[in-house]
Amino acid sequence: MYRYDQFDHDFVNQRVAQFRDQIARRLNGELTEDEFKPLRLQNGLYLQLHAYMLRVAIPYGTLSSDQLRKLAYIARRYDKGYGHFTTRQNIQYNWPKLVDVADILQDLAEVEMHAIQTSGNCIRNVTADHFAGAAAEEIEDPRIYAEIIRQWSTLHPEFAFLPRKFKIAVTGAAEDRAAIQVHDIGLALVRTDDGRVGFTVYVGGGQGRTPMVAKKIRDFLPKEHLLSYLEAILRVYNQYGRRDNKYKARIKILVHETGAEELTRQIEAEWEDIRDSVYTLPQTEVDKITDYFAPPTFELLPETSVTLDVQTSANTSFATWVQRNVDNHKQPGYGIVTISLKGIGEVPGDATDSQMEAIADLADDYSLSEIRVSHEQNLILPHVRLDDLYSVWEKLNEIGLGTPNAGLITDIIACPGMDYCALANARSIPVAQDISNRFSDLKRQKDIGDLKLKISGCINACGHHHVGHIGILGVDRKNEELYQITLGGSADENTSIGKIVGQGFSADQITDAVEKVVDTYLDVRESPAESFLDTYRRVGEAPFKERLYGGT
Repeated sequence: MYRYDQFDHDFVNQRVAQFRDQIARRLNGELTEDEFKPLRLQNGLYLQLHAYMLRVAIPYGTLSSDQLRKLAYIARRYDKGYGHFTTRQNIQYNWPKLVDVADILQDLAEVEMHAIQTSGNCIRNVTADHFAGAAAEEIEDPRIYAEIIRQWSTLHPEFAFLPRKFKIAVTGAAEDRAAIQVHDIGLALVRTDDGRVGFTVYVGGGQGRTPMVAKKIRDFLPKEHLLSYLEAILRVYNQYGRRDNKYKARIKILVHETGAEELTRQIEAEWEDIRDSVYTLPQTEVDKITDYFAPPTFELLPETSVTLDVQTSANTSFATWVQRNVDNHKQPGYGIVTISLKGIGEVPGDATDSQMEAIADLADDYSLSEIRVSHEQNLILPHVRLDDLYSVWEKLNEIGLGTPNAGLITDIIACPGMDYCALANARSIPVAQDISNRFSDLKRQKDIGDLKLKISGCINACGHHHVGHIGILGVDRKNEELYQITLGGSADENTSIGKIVGQGFSADQITDAVEKVVDTYLDVRESPAESFLDTYRRVGEAPFKERLYGGT
């Protein structure tokens, strides 16, 4: 993991002191809310429906056990005993008191964490594959380059006030687990036939009011030119991105209105002026960052575990959990464990203080003190010995986190919705809970197979509904909450935007509607091996629409 140097420590502590003074002036009336707003947003503090909300950055989704324990402490000491892990691989606290926020930030600084650039029209938290450094098929660890981007982008003077917020994601494997094609910039590490490693560059993806899949603007970018090319993209966007309409201010609109070919020409022209400048990455600096992400010291183990084979044969519940929640690791004898924060009927992405502390203990005991946060709102133990999986599973069950549903219909992504968010116009959490309870039977979930269901409480799409195999968008129609269904979305290497199938459903109807969609899939799939997404792409929306609306 990256460790702060003295500059990092000094900088974060100075920011805490500055914001402590700003909070004091707000509390004593020297600053109005309008004056205070831009200051608090620069420190990740939002004003939600009922209280302030603090969004804490978790760069590229990587946590140490000590950091997770500190997050648990903050949840218990300053909030209501839980935190909410988000689709940006961050954590949010929904109930901090303004008077406590500086103390929270100071506590975070003690474990090399902060809330800088988790809000505002700047480059937000850089996200990455949550299996980074562990995935069996990985080309290189994308966190190395996510960290380089983080250092370059933090308080970048030219990009602190962009036309709109800006999001960058990096993946190091052919299987895209970072949803790079729905980001403003998506970077995929690739290896050429002659062995060179660089980036394929995508620009102009995004969700929200106008969902778009990013355009590939460069097949291969040498690694040493990463920052100069990003600088060129951001300069063009900063100059030509719209500032007259916030709904048309994202770079995806600039790509759409200018055209990908012309915008690429502008970026390449800008890049030519700076490609061999101070922005060229010195190999010594790359090596320095790479050292922070050196693989941990693994034991030399056989590829398979006799112990695991015996345990899965003897316990079908454990075998199901291994099948769904454990992925292949690059190191023989190890596995990658997904801890589902989607227990049946629970709030997606929430974890209590005691659960976070228990996971930190598990990380110390079984995963070399590392934890990851996925954009799918789960936690990951990236380095677990196959022989230890049964012990991990037992301990997860003790804290209510042993649900074997990774990738199944109850592994739902959902934003906080109108229960917390001032922008939302419909609830997400109760809908997610109701659907989870409806499909609680594990046998039924396994029969349905891989299915990504995602829910947003407003058009901003923080729940990624546009790229759900089944997406649900809450809307307000004459003061009534209605829920639109989209089908066919995907956020992997074959990204697609889901299509709205028809009129919305009331809160009382939406779970029944989802069930009809699922039953239709089961009826029309060619075999249990054909996934929901493959079936939809083969048959189209017609059979689903007929089941939902036929005869009405």
